[in-house]
Amino acid sequence: MASIARSALLRQAASVPKLPAATHAIARSSALRQSIANTVRASAFHTTSRRNLLPPLPQHVDGTVNDAAPIPETSPAHGSYHWTFDRLVSAGLVPLTLAPFAAGSLNPTMDAVLCGLILIHSHTGFQNIIIDYLPTRRVPRTRKAVMWGLNVATVIVGLALYEFETTDVGVTEAIKRVWTA
Repeated sequence: MASIARSALLRQAASVPKLPAATHAIARSSALRQSIANTVRASAFHTTSRRNLLPPLPQHVDGTVNDAAPIPETSPAHGSYHWTFDRLVSAGLVPLTLAPFAAGSLNPTMDAVLCGLILIHSHTGFQNIIIDYLPTRRVPRTRKAVMWGLNVATVIVGLALYEFETTDVGVTEAIKRVWTA
């Protein structure tokens, strides 16, 4: 219904002369009033002004319209292998997250593996976001700077997790304490 209602349609409906007296009973029905109210509400949403929050990235065409699209070089680190690796890490996080609490064992080795997988999972997830939304051919310097920022952040978080694991109680014990507090 909302996609059918347009501002021009509502203006036309509002400019229609008054209905004859015989049709007033139909117009008073609650279903029709509700339908009109919903249409006005939906059309008000659809007719708001469009705002461009971010300007478009620089665009240019390389070559002519008749040139073939370039085929990227194949790499085993990308594509299906990369996707499979991401899914395996995600699937591996499920039992590693539940195992310390279900078994009641707080093993530092399992804690370290859990922290490592969380770090890899976060890094590859943010890397995929950067790859998808910052293409190299459009914003090469921005993408390189953001990738370096991601690498630096990953190293800092890895060092922080190592410090927390070796000098404090560890991640699973900290979660257990917060959960039971």
